[in-house]
Amino acid sequence: MTKDMHDTESATRRNFIKAGVAAGVGALLSPLIVKTAQAAAEAAPAVAAAAAPAANDKPKLKIGDVLRVAREKLYPICRVCPECDGVACAGEVPGMGGIGSGQAFKNNYNALNRIDLVMRTFHDVKKPDLGTTLFGHKLSMPVTSAVTGGVTYNMGGKMTEEEYVTAILGGCMDAGTLGWVADGIGDKMDVFERRIAVLKEKFGGNAIVTIKPKTNDEIIKRFRMVEEAGGIAVAIDIDSAGRAARAVPGQTVEPKTPRQLAELAKSTKLPFIIKGIMTVEEAKIAVDVGARGIAVSNHGGRVLDYTPATATVLPAIADAVKGKAVILVDGAVRRGQDVLKYLAMGADVCLCGRPLVRGAHGAGRDGVALMMHIIKDELTVAMTLTGVASVKNVPANVITKGQA
Repeated sequence: MTKDMHDTESATRRNFIKAGVAAGVGALLSPLIVKTAQAAAEAAPAVAAAAAPAANDKPKLKIGDVLRVAREKLYPICRVCPECDGVACAGEVPGMGGIGSGQAFKNNYNALNRIDLVMRTFHDVKKPDLGTTLFGHKLSMPVTSAVTGGVTYNMGGKMTEEEYVTAILGGCMDAGTLGWVADGIGDKMDVFERRIAVLKEKFGGNAIVTIKPKTNDEIIKRFRMVEEAGGIAVAIDIDSAGRAARAVPGQTVEPKTPRQLAELAKSTKLPFIIKGIMTVEEAKIAVDVGARGIAVSNHGGRVLDYTPATATVLPAIADAVKGKAVILVDGAVRRGQDVLKYLAMGADVCLCGRPLVRGAHGAGRDGVALMMHIIKDELTVAMTLTGVASVKNVPANVITKGQA
């Protein structure tokens, strides 16, 4: 099992114990050492060859090292705080913070943290099933990457677009799940084309691609590119509609009417997802216009200050449209326990954002995979200690009530 990111066992203490044991054993065996020195010297080359790791073996990646490198690359855009709660980065947009006062970001984090898991150990769940599917694609767990992008203006520019997309998609693939390819309001078409080229050439289209709410003609043009690349699904993050001031001159970023959304849904054979759903009313409309999936999201608290947390609105939305569309959710997914909470509130799949930004900057593809494996391990333990056998059937009584 992957070492937990919160494990603080002292390396100094371990080395001290090992040194003491070695000293004691050495004193007891010193006569034997003298007698066998020549034999040991003769055998040393063969032993060394047998014990040496293969040339392509990698040292085990440690979460502390990943976070240290991520902090060096992301600072001051992101401080890589021990708790990613939106306090230090409030108002830093562009960047990784929440817009304005940062309250919407903090709402996501605080509401989710106020919900507790109900521990149950009188059951026969020993190896919970984390596997699920998303639009026919098998996932090792109900977690994908979130929609994160804009390496130059949001992340400090220490990675190229190609490097970032490779890290996110590759790390998610290595963890047995899916990544998303993002779009940017300020990105010209050639930036989008470079991302899609990575998707097609390196990953055979195995990802979901989201597009900003540009004009329908511009969106459909990009839908065709995703289809040609073999993408799994397409989405629009309609919650970006208020960011028109950052659009490239000549481009339009706009809210959408139900008629416009229906046109988009009908324009592609790929599953169509609408991201940015925060009300029951709009969840129902999304289903009615043909969306195969909805993402309950306030854009990480980065578009409208003082919006409620996704954990606050998700249960009512799930009650209204569960089974009619795939329900995805983002908002402060930091640990496997967070995933279990959202599943208990009615989500089918969770989107993890900022931890994977750190993983990508800290160790590229391997860093993203490590973050995902940690979340998977935490989810496994959480399910075992709450008596949940499968992520496809998480009862509401796994969590405490009425605290979001």
